[in-house]
Amino acid sequence: MTKESEQSKSTDPKYPYRSEKLLPREERVVRFLETLQEVLGAKIYNLPLETYLGTCAKCNNCAEQCQVYQASRDPHDLPAWRSDLLRKVYKKYFTTSGKLFGGLVGAKALTEEDIDNMVDAFYRCTMCRRCGVNCPLAVDNALITRIGRVILERLGFVPSNMTVSTRAQLGEIGNTSAIPKAAFIDTLDFLEEELRDETGIAIPIPRDVEGAQFFFAAPVSDYIMEADTLLGIAKTFHAAGANWTVSTENFDAINYGLFYSDADLEKILNRLLEAAHSLKCKTIVIGECGHSTKTALLFQKVFGLSEYRGMEIKSVIEVSHRFFAEGKLMFDPTKNPETVTYHDPCNLGRGSGIYEQPRELLKAAVMHFVEMTPNRKMNYCCGGGGGLVVVEDLHDWRMSTAGLKKVEQLRATGAKLVCAPCANCKKQLRELIQAHKLDMQLVGLHDLLGKAIVLSGKT
Repeated sequence: MTKESEQSKSTDPKYPYRSEKLLPREERVVRFLETLQEVLGAKIYNLPLETYLGTCAKCNNCAEQCQVYQASRDPHDLPAWRSDLLRKVYKKYFTTSGKLFGGLVGAKALTEEDIDNMVDAFYRCTMCRRCGVNCPLAVDNALITRIGRVILERLGFVPSNMTVSTRAQLGEIGNTSAIPKAAFIDTLDFLEEELRDETGIAIPIPRDVEGAQFFFAAPVSDYIMEADTLLGIAKTFHAAGANWTVSTENFDAINYGLFYSDADLEKILNRLLEAAHSLKCKTIVIGECGHSTKTALLFQKVFGLSEYRGMEIKSVIEVSHRFFAEGKLMFDPTKNPETVTYHDPCNLGRGSGIYEQPRELLKAAVMHFVEMTPNRKMNYCCGGGGGLVVVEDLHDWRMSTAGLKKVEQLRATGAKLVCAPCANCKKQLRELIQAHKLDMQLVGLHDLLGKAIVLSGKT
């Protein structure tokens, strides 16, 4: 650590989310404005961001849509207040009216204290986009939050949990959990043994198959914590007769760049695209992970290198649903007799439009299905979205505030199982269930499909 960074840390002892590259306070305002100008000049952002930063009805409709504000009643948790932190700066430095009339039009000169407020505010937003569903002007507060984080990262403000994981993924080890290639292969061998012991059938997990139709990539955490999900996916591919493969070189679909850095997002995304391209696969299938699915789907056309663009990208949920619709999958729902409810992950639902496919699969594979209220596009976030689930400094806040509405939803269903096909949601919901002593268990979608699937006359 440099002497400069040590001095910077000593002047900001209260702030937990900072890297070793934290800028001295006196340099932050200038760098902030330079970065904001750069972002506004990017084609991907300039029109929507200028629209959202130049617009707010001041109606506070977003207040009652935000689960964080509903739990805290802290005005600093209002989506409109949070967005105004950046909106006022934008108006002051990048609009004629703001330069001329200042506070009369809601403009404000940026100060070091404003940056401190943004650091706190932008990491208390789960970026769930629920507030934008009923906004009369369709303001995307989550995009403003994300751009705020992108700017703050340039100043050195970013949770270390994210940067450490990203550094491991972009380094020689190649994944966020720092699993060596040999250990990954051992895990695949173990999963194959489990499949054979359970079903009596040799169900392979193909590796590095050139020309396979489906290139499968899951969040690496699944290989540590979600064996049942992976087993269910392997059974689904096998039952459908699919030609698929995993890569032993690049097998981690996680992309934390979505939460704080376009530069890291681009690097991670292209590593994934390159791995699928090198094996000459036609379709990338992302495992049960909301943010990984959304990142690949939305940013491929923008950040993907030209030679990789045009590759089809699907969630494993969409692929399994297609197999089911084509009559390639059969289920015995008696294998899942418990009452099951479904959690709509924000990045799969509001972010990617995947609502009905998992429900149709569940209704075919379980005996009793109940909906949460509300659901689909109005469903509440798990409380750990926007990458906050990996920020250990926020654990207690996620349990007591951000996840409180989700706890109320879960309890009201009376279900014994909550299905959440998203790695981040699984972590957060398990912690909520334990912290609030809920009488239910967390499962993935393919956990349930795997239990009910009919394989060569066996279940």
